[in-house]
Amino acid sequence: MKFTQVEVTATGLKKSILDSTAPMRAYFIENGIHNYEEQKQGQEHKATHRAIILTDMEKKETKATFYRPNTKKGDPRMWIYKLGSYTEGSEIHVLFKFENALCSVNITKVDIEKCYNSPIITPLQEIIKALYIEGNVVSEELLGRFRSVKGQWFESEVLADTGIGRTIESFLCIGMNSDKTPDYKGIELKSHRDKRRSSKNVLFTQTPDWDISALKSGRQIVDKYGYYKDGKKTYQSTVKCTPPNSQSLFLNVNQAEELLELQAQMKRKEDVAAWRLIKLHERLLTKHHETFWIEVENEKHDGKEFFRYKQIEHTKNPNVGQFDVLIEQNIITLDLMLCRPSGRGDTYSFKIKKKGMPLLFPKSVLYNL
Repeated sequence: MKFTQVEVTATGLKKSILDSTAPMRAYFIENGIHNYEEQKQGQEHKATHRAIILTDMEKKETKATFYRPNTKKGDPRMWIYKLGSYTEGSEIHVLFKFENALCSVNITKVDIEKCYNSPIITPLQEIIKALYIEGNVVSEELLGRFRSVKGQWFESEVLADTGIGRTIESFLCIGMNSDKTPDYKGIELKSHRDKRRSSKNVLFTQTPDWDISALKSGRQIVDKYGYYKDGKKTYQSTVKCTPPNSQSLFLNVNQAEELLELQAQMKRKEDVAAWRLIKLHERLLTKHHETFWIEVENEKHDGKEFFRYKQIEHTKNPNVGQFDVLIEQNIITLDLMLCRPSGRGDTYSFKIKKKGMPLLFPKSVLYNL
């Protein structure tokens, strides 16, 4: 089940105000609830959405409001009417969408697992079970398709790093992914060979927000910080928070401005490019709401590659709150592949070390095929 969460503070409860954090805003956009970026400041531009407050026994129909005040740079805010009757402040509430309503559950008071397993049928139990069934239909269908060819060898369509992924797409009768949305009915597919040397998984690619960047294109980055390879100036390197790489580039998580900054440590610190953190959070939540990380064993014969499915790690609902922390800890890094001599387009790939997977995806299931 996809969800976000918020702490109702004593001050927020008194003023009927909830600050919409970056993970909350990303969830609202992903689920078609509200987009603050398209909202003007002022009470006259306030938006409303159907809402439901759920307890262990009760279901209360109400509404949620979303607005950006004229003060404090229009910081995004929200409130759920009647919420004050269901919280005492300093309590955590889970927010999730069900049947076009924004549902709220005070998990400081309500034990969701106990409610789910209770012999007493309640509105919350019915909603949780409906969401569980809905969320597992596609994954069971997809897992069944992989199990139906257990032990079968496939010839890779092309002899390249992308060959396995392209062959899987053909097997499942899906087109090549534009990299903006998941592959199979909402499930992202990521494949790798079991003998590969790489210790990282690709999460997603995302171009910088050039409108807030000091440099305005990959070409400008190459012109200023690149090097020559095969007679052409290029830039192909990994960047992390510390230390700066051999070209003096490093990442900086600027929480105050909600930015991920690409900077250079030259004679003085220089700004290079930037990403809005909320956009990166949105990409993570959209791309990896649910993912099959497919491991294959492969062999090569007569210039051709053959593979068969070995195991699948099934992940759901990444902990977006860990994303920024993992960047600061150098567990999530950025690969810049700019102006390559091969002629392939620029890519900005965010990758995670395997040891960080349980932190970003705390609940995963491993299927042996």
